Amino acid sequence: MLTAIIDYESGNLHSAHKAFERMAAETGAGTVVVTGDAEVVARADRVVLPGDGAFPACMQALSGHSGLYAAMLEAVTTRGRPFMGICVGMQLMATRGLEYQETAGLGWIGGDVTRITPSDTALKVPHMGWNDLVLDAPHPVFEGISTGDHSYFVHSYHMQVTDPAQRLAYVEYGGAVTAVIGRDNMIGLQFHPEKSQSAGLRMIGNFLSWRP
Repeated sequence: MLTAIIDYESGNLHSAHKAFERMAAETGAGTVVVTGDAEVVARADRVVLPGDGAFPACMQALSGHSGLYAAMLEAVTTRGRPFMGICVGMQLMATRGLEYQETAGLGWIGGDVTRITPSDTALKVPHMGWNDLVLDAPHPVFEGISTGDHSYFVHSYHMQVTDPAQRLAYVEYGGAVTAVIGRDNMIGLQFHPEKSQSAGLRMIGNFLSWRP
C-alpha cells in the first residue's frame, strides 16, 4: 500500500509527511512518500495534495508539472484512488478560484473559492487558529469525530459549494466557513489535519483506511 503526498513546490511538507507516516504505522497502511515523481503518483494507492499560498500560484505550479498533473488525474479520476486535498490543495478541487484573479480549478467539486467575509467586522481575516467543526453529513473519514472537535485553520479564502450535499463540514466564523468537502473517492480539508492534534490524526488514519 502506497500513499503519495504530491510535492509540486507549494509549501512545507515535513509536518504532513510525519503525521501521515505516524498514522500509516498505526493503521498498517503501508508506505507514505513525498514525491514529485509522476510514475510514483500514477501507481499510488492513495493521493494527497497539500498546498500553501495563493490559489493562482498553486494551480500554476501544479499544472506546470505536466507529467505530475496528468498522473494525479489518472490516479484519482480514472482509477478512483482515494484523494485528500489539504488547505489550498482542497481549494484547487473547486471549479474556480477568485483570489487576485479568476483561475480555473480542477473542477472536481462544483463551486467558487471566495474571500471569507465575516458578518462580525471584529473578526479578522485571515481566519487563523482553532475552531470547532460542525459536521453536515456522515463520512468514513469522520469515524470517531464529532461536532465540536477542534481543527487548526490558516486561510483567507474558502469554498462555496454549488451542491450543498458536497459540503461535509463547516465552522462558524461570522457565518459558515466551509471546512470539509467531498464526493465519491475525493475529500478536501480546509484545515491542517497534521496540526489538529488528535482529531486531525484520527481523520488521517481514517483516510488511510478508507475504501470508497
